[in-house]
Amino acid sequence: MTLSRRGVLGLAGAIGSAGALGAGPRESAGATGAAGATAPVGATAPVGAAVGRVRTGFERLAADGYAALAGQKVGVVTNPTGITADARHLVDVLHADERVDLVAVFGPEHGFRGTAQAGGSEGASRDPATGLPVYDTYDKSGQKLADVFTAAGIDTVVFDIQDVGARFYTYIWTLYDCMRAAALAGKAVVVLDRPNPVGGRRAAGPVLERPYASFVGREPIALAHGMTAAELARLFNGEFLTDRPVGLRTVPMSGWRRESFFGETGLPWVPPSPNMPTPDTALAYAGTCLFEGTNLSEGRGTTTPFEVVGAEGLDRRWAEAANALGLPGVWFREAYFTPTFSKHVGKVCGGVRLIVHDREAFDPVRAGIGLLITARRVWSGFGWRADHWIDRLTGSDRVRTLVDAGADVDEVAGDWAAGLARFGAVREEYLLYP
Repeated sequence: MTLSRRGVLGLAGAIGSAGALGAGPRESAGATGAAGATAPVGATAPVGAAVGRVRTGFERLAADGYAALAGQKVGVVTNPTGITADARHLVDVLHADERVDLVAVFGPEHGFRGTAQAGGSEGASRDPATGLPVYDTYDKSGQKLADVFTAAGIDTVVFDIQDVGARFYTYIWTLYDCMRAAALAGKAVVVLDRPNPVGGRRAAGPVLERPYASFVGREPIALAHGMTAAELARLFNGEFLTDRPVGLRTVPMSGWRRESFFGETGLPWVPPSPNMPTPDTALAYAGTCLFEGTNLSEGRGTTTPFEVVGAEGLDRRWAEAANALGLPGVWFREAYFTPTFSKHVGKVCGGVRLIVHDREAFDPVRAGIGLLITARRVWSGFGWRADHWIDRLTGSDRVRTLVDAGADVDEVAGDWAAGLARFGAVREEYLLYP
């Protein structure tokens, strides 16, 4: 049979992809419909390494002829990171393929096209390239988001967004909210996996306590979770959405291993948000984003956000104090910068730049704690945000109160060790990759 132009364009998205659609332990697969209408799939072996670059969940979905989406009206939750290996957007590819009935797009924080700054979105619109309606999911959850899915006329929600591995990066909670809302609306969820750009060897940092839950942390997971989006979806469904689990299918990658950093994947990097320009930014982010909870700049408004932190009045003494901690894998260089927006806009800030010289040894959360401790010691102007936002970021008031009490890095990290160990044991059950 001869394919139409639409079919040929869709097939192009699968060029170079290989492998069959995979299902892992404790996930659902099968027909679209109300939560619980699909049958659980038995345990399978982890997805192993392949020769060459990583192949994303989308590539494996395409290689399987989009069988997981057959006969369904599909809505895609995505942003500029939802691309093929040759940098075309999956919405364009799916829309061009007659085998997929794509009827809606859903934009997260920053928007479908990624133009909005932190805490913003692009609102509802119509995609000029495909003519598809674009719905805004930001600041919507529960029944409100379920009503959006119902109004869009979809059967299945497909999620494909590049995460960066930190609990307070909101895309994983967009996934969580979509899963809960899809269950309420009787829709299925398919998660197309992508790499954790900072690797997945281990989890690190404090585990959130539920009284401190917010959109930067809905449920008790570690600050640096060391998981992929598909693994998190499985964990969410198995641990936190047990009152109303969603019909979930995950499409794993092939060729990704837990020790891999993004530069080893062979995939193109697209900034997942305006202040996440490179994989190096993501590497530091789980630690330096803690400075959002202080009166120091976390580097927004510079060309290296989250790699530089500082404030007007700080000087070389901070870098000296931070280096004296002897934290593994990182050096702290004296740095000066002038933010063009956000905190300290237009002012020359003194501070530090993180130079990660050993990615495997580097622990961004411990580095962030070390920087908080030393900034407080060397600068009399140090202060927490009045709303104690740091407690939302860390997941409790413990980090703030310990730092204020003069604790050192080991003491602060020791305080979260038991909770992290418990999370680590639960996490193991949902991992898909060696």
